[in-house]
Amino acid sequence: MNTPIETSEVKKEKSVLWDWLTTVDHKKIAVLYLVAGTLFFVKAGVMALLIRIQLMYPEMTFLSGQTYNEMLSMHGTIMLFLAATPLLFGFMNYIVPLQIGARDVAFPFLNSLGFWIFFFGGLLVSLSWFFGGGPDAGWTAKIPLASRDWAGLGLDFYVIGLQVSGIGTLVAAINFLVTIVNMRAPGMTMMRLPLFVWTTFVSSTLILFAFTPLAAGLLLLMLDRLFGGQVFIHELGGNVLIWQHIFWIFGHPEVYLLVLPAFGIISEVIPAFTRKRLFGYTAMVFATIVIAFLGFMVWAHHMYTVGMGPIANSVFAIATMTIAVPTGVKVFNWLFTLWGGKITFNTAMLFATSFIPTFVLGGVTGVMMAMAPVDHLYHDTYFIVAHFHYIIVGGIVLALFSGLYYWYPKIFGHKLNETIGKLMFWVFFTGFHLTFLIQHFLGLYGMPRHVYTYLGDQGFDAFNFISTIGTFFMSVGVILLVINIIYSAYKGERVTNGDPWDARTLEWATENPVPEYNFAQTPLVRSLDPLYYEKIYGDGKMQPSEPIKDIHMPNSSIIPLFISIGLFIMGFGFIMMNMDGTLLSPLLVIFVGAIVTFGAMIARSVKEDHGFYIPKEKIQADVDSQNK
Repeated sequence: MNTPIETSEVKKEKSVLWDWLTTVDHKKIAVLYLVAGTLFFVKAGVMALLIRIQLMYPEMTFLSGQTYNEMLSMHGTIMLFLAATPLLFGFMNYIVPLQIGARDVAFPFLNSLGFWIFFFGGLLVSLSWFFGGGPDAGWTAKIPLASRDWAGLGLDFYVIGLQVSGIGTLVAAINFLVTIVNMRAPGMTMMRLPLFVWTTFVSSTLILFAFTPLAAGLLLLMLDRLFGGQVFIHELGGNVLIWQHIFWIFGHPEVYLLVLPAFGIISEVIPAFTRKRLFGYTAMVFATIVIAFLGFMVWAHHMYTVGMGPIANSVFAIATMTIAVPTGVKVFNWLFTLWGGKITFNTAMLFATSFIPTFVLGGVTGVMMAMAPVDHLYHDTYFIVAHFHYIIVGGIVLALFSGLYYWYPKIFGHKLNETIGKLMFWVFFTGFHLTFLIQHFLGLYGMPRHVYTYLGDQGFDAFNFISTIGTFFMSVGVILLVINIIYSAYKGERVTNGDPWDARTLEWATENPVPEYNFAQTPLVRSLDPLYYEKIYGDGKMQPSEPIKDIHMPNSSIIPLFISIGLFIMGFGFIMMNMDGTLLSPLLVIFVGAIVTFGAMIARSVKEDHGFYIPKEKIQADVDSQNK
């Protein structure tokens, strides 16, 4: 039986703040991910700028060695766990349900829960600055640097905060998997899914299998640091290398679970602005799956120098170089898509096309490091830093910017300014190559990474200066993006047509702004690139697969926020076990957090919540208004 209908007039009585705190709408949660990810991105970017200022000249004292280590550790941790991941999740949350013709994700409540747990986990990591300093053992938290006898309280914030945040990431990934499998519109077969949906599906699978060993490793490190364990303590019979194996079994798939959605974004933008179908769609899908599978087979190429022996090194070297094959398939398919296309070089397309050569350069240096004997020369030099950033920034960040300019009209209802956007691209792109191309030569000259200063007259001076200047260029590029966002909010071209790019996929079939229910009638998908197919062979609009009827929607809920706050309090309680002179008992804080979390869970379990229905009369009125 239908529960009482909640009308739009009732919803208007909610305050804006309450609406955002309680929302389970995938579109609003996407915006929350984008805002939170941007804040963490800016924070980590400022740290990167401070790091490069310290290295601008020999023997600089801008940062102390300890502060430098903390900045370096937090920069890597935030960028990978708390910036890149949520920014990609923001696009996934908004776009994937629209691209598959769904009205929401499979579990809207869990979607909200995943965001808030991630956010409070990231907040817990960031609190370390107020309690003596951040983690200082690098973003990989290598043992023994991260053991209880070496690292300070900041490492406890790292260990507990990432465990909390990881729960949210796992919840979100499971939600995406179920959504893509179960919520597709009629006719949307797996081999008609847009590439961004495919890469989201494969990336979510990677999260499922990669974050679990990370959680186990963090739990073991937590036992060592808080409860007197000895898993990783060599003097007490532990094994230091166990941590490296556990971390890199997570750490290398982590790179791919970030890069694959970036591939998906590029695979959406390039066809849209070449006016061509993506070349080799089937090959692209299978290349994505093969990359993900091989990503779990190569973790020990980070460990060539630990003494595994020539056989193990050879096996991992061959597996690592094998990944170049499916990656090459993707690169050539993008190039063949561009070939002969009617290309529009707007800002989104500039970022997408620049992604290809930049990522290829990062891939080439990756193949160089895959060779175990040569890697002994590259290992722990700035060559590694340069390669890694060509993948992370040259790959993921360029793709994120491309996706931002492409999907911004759909998410926010207006375009970003193209003049400012193109200026931002050239400034950022120039700064990126100034910063990191030169670091390859620093590495080949022998400059070790993770050092906070260096002596003059070693051949490092000019290269470090140029690299730091490039960082300022990148910072200006990000500032130009912020200016563009603010300017376009007031002066940007408003998008009343749901399809401003004459695009090909289903998200552009919805009106602007996208209704709460996404589609008045679930669309019938008749081809790959369904919207383009209807433009050519239909009447330009998606064919409905059902009549207009009442639409069931989920209720908003404050419970995800309370569950997350409880986990935050519990995590802080565990960290207090290593604090001196605390006013409250750590066990009391842990107990209070557990009461909040499990109390909220019980409240969710016993509460009858069947959602509400939007009446078909209102849906019909919306459709009639759109057709006028």
